[in-house]
Amino acid sequence: MPNSSSVSEFLLLAFADTRELQLLHFGLFLGIYLATVLGNGLILTAVACNHRLHTPMYFFLLNLAILDLGCISTTLPKAMANTLWDTRAISYEGCAAQVFFLVFLVGAEYSFLTVMAYDRYVAICKPLHYGSLLGSRACAQMAAAAWGSGFVHAVLHTANTFSLPLCQGNAVDQFFCELPQILRVTCSDSYLTETALIMFSVCLGVGCFVFIVLSYVQVFRAVLRMPSEYCRHKAFSTCLPHLSVVSLFLSSIMFAYLKPRFISSSFLNVVVAVLYLVVPPAVNPLIYSMRNRELKDAVRKFFGYLIL
Repeated sequence: MPNSSSVSEFLLLAFADTRELQLLHFGLFLGIYLATVLGNGLILTAVACNHRLHTPMYFFLLNLAILDLGCISTTLPKAMANTLWDTRAISYEGCAAQVFFLVFLVGAEYSFLTVMAYDRYVAICKPLHYGSLLGSRACAQMAAAAWGSGFVHAVLHTANTFSLPLCQGNAVDQFFCELPQILRVTCSDSYLTETALIMFSVCLGVGCFVFIVLSYVQVFRAVLRMPSEYCRHKAFSTCLPHLSVVSLFLSSIMFAYLKPRFISSSFLNVVVAVLYLVVPPAVNPLIYSMRNRELKDAVRKFFGYLIL
């Protein structure tokens, strides 16, 4: 019966058995990764270089783009390297690092999505108080709290999980080191503390989700009372993308962490992981820019500078 001190590496889930399918998966994920880096990189550059976008909403969007780049860069490069070199191994330390950064970045991202809902609520429901409630100091404090909450969660989950003895071998049923899959190879009578931590995190997540829903109920009520169709369209164009991102992100990640074992399968685990870890970073730049005229204009201006 192996324990954590005798395990030097974990074996991750392989995408396919044949070399042709492995190379196909490598090319697919390489394309997704490069598109994600390009899209989020454009948002970062546009917001940083355009003074008109130096507002709370775009400040939080800039942080979200950084987190998206971090999330996808924590998992996909290693998965692509394993696929290219036809191996499944990841070192024990590398696995612990993946768990730490994933919990850190995913937790911070969800906190920023909550803060962004508050930003939309204040902008639409309390526009006269926007400058006082979301000044530069308040934005910095909320951003620090979001990053800090993710860091604390990551330290607690990683330290507790990797202190547990391993009783089920070192094969992980996922293409990266996912917390629920690591717990499944630990001794079943040893992870009660980690289960309690996960339930605590879930309760916080549900609380944030309730806050987001209540914020948008107030936002939509205020928008529907607007006399101008242009104002309603502009309000919906900034709120609906955020709401779609929150819905996809939260539903997939809660299913990944709370689904019962009897409905678990390797294919389902991979699909759900892709939904919360790969799809949001890839589509967020499209979702946030598709109906956002200011951001599209900033990107066009940036490309204009490059051409000149």
